[in-house]
Amino acid sequence: MNITLLQTELYWHDPVANRAMLEERIFNLSEPTDLIILPEMFTTGFTMDARAVAEPMNLTTFRWMKQMAAQTGAVVTGSYVVQEKGGYFNRLIWMQPDGQFDTYDKRHLFRMAGEDKTYTAGTRRLVKEWKGWRICPLVCYDLRFPVWSRNHQANSTDFDYDLLLYVANWPAARRNAWNILLQGRAIENLSYVVGVNRVGQDANGHPYTGDSAVIDFKGEVLFRQSDTEIVHHQTLSLDELRAFREKFPANLDADNFTIE
Repeated sequence: MNITLLQTELYWHDPVANRAMLEERIFNLSEPTDLIILPEMFTTGFTMDARAVAEPMNLTTFRWMKQMAAQTGAVVTGSYVVQEKGGYFNRLIWMQPDGQFDTYDKRHLFRMAGEDKTYTAGTRRLVKEWKGWRICPLVCYDLRFPVWSRNHQANSTDFDYDLLLYVANWPAARRNAWNILLQGRAIENLSYVVGVNRVGQDANGHPYTGDSAVIDFKGEVLFRQSDTEIVHHQTLSLDELRAFREKFPANLDADNFTIE
């Protein structure tokens, strides 16, 4: 599978500018891709002013994602602020080229910024099949919670997912945790892990160093970039992943549990 990571600065509370900036980068992709990954809250930056920036489903950003997916032939995914049924959600959209889509509402809301008081937490994990891969997209703070991210495995070939994604606005002050946890999630879940973060500084004065990364199933860093805007293409091998799972079936010794 060919994936594309977009690590960019974001214009504060300016969806028009952010969509235009991202659209230019997408249209200028240097090679075909199967999956385009955008940061968390890619239309606004990480904001608690949901009332000012929220969009209903099936309006401007949703339709923009649908257009980008159709024109590139790739899945486009990332999160933005959605208003629905009287509440606000930090909602990831999984948009396929044929217009079919699914959603994931961020489960773990960052209480230190008041996200838990502003947004409604999700209750359902999302796993999507795409071009022979099973992919689980999560959002930022979810990275700290291994139970929610856990790849349940019945045997050496039956896994929930092959690729775990995190879209984020993860600040520079905690970049060490970001880097370590991405590798940890890959190792414990026998899965590729990709994290896409933003760079620059937001209107609250928080700097972001990016550190967007691609980690393989052994925890090896295949790619990581700090401090600069990048559009990065990476090819992942399902055959190599399956061969490693057969050779090193640590999942067969994993503990069983349920999430309540």
